Amino acid sequence: MPKASTSKKAQDPVIQFSVFVENKVGRLLDLVKLFSQHNVHVVALSIVDTTDSAINRIVVDDPDTARMIFSEHAYAFSECALLAVEMERPEVDFKNVLTALVQAECNVLFVYSFLIQPRGKSCLAIHVDDNDIAVSVLHQAGFNILNQTDISR
Repeated sequence: MPKASTSKKAQDPVIQFSVFVENKVGRLLDLVKLFSQHNVHVVALSIVDTTDSAINRIVVDDPDTARMIFSEHAYAFSECALLAVEMERPEVDFKNVLTALVQAECNVLFVYSFLIQPRGKSCLAIHVDDNDIAVSVLHQAGFNILNQTDISR
């Protein structure tokens, strides 16, 4: 079982941006290049493809600068808080995370993994229907929930 949480409560939750872009070759690269020019790093990513557009779910290490980039370059986007759950043994912990959420009747809307390993451990991005309940049950189960400061450089 993972160690109990030692980080501060999620006062500054991890922010995920859903960025709506044309479904064309190179659009993701264009966005990543803009981030790079402003020293913003993608730390987690998931893409949902549709016929005409793609929804890029992106977690970055500097959400304020990312918002500025989206606005300045006319990217349509929305944002939400998500849980960044640290896992010491992903092959076992993933099942335990899901078990804790199910027992609390907390619905998982989507899940994806981080590209980096904050603090040297695997990390799972989870969007649920009730963050407060999820944080509580995951802490009770011994999991550490990272906040935006934990994943920022």
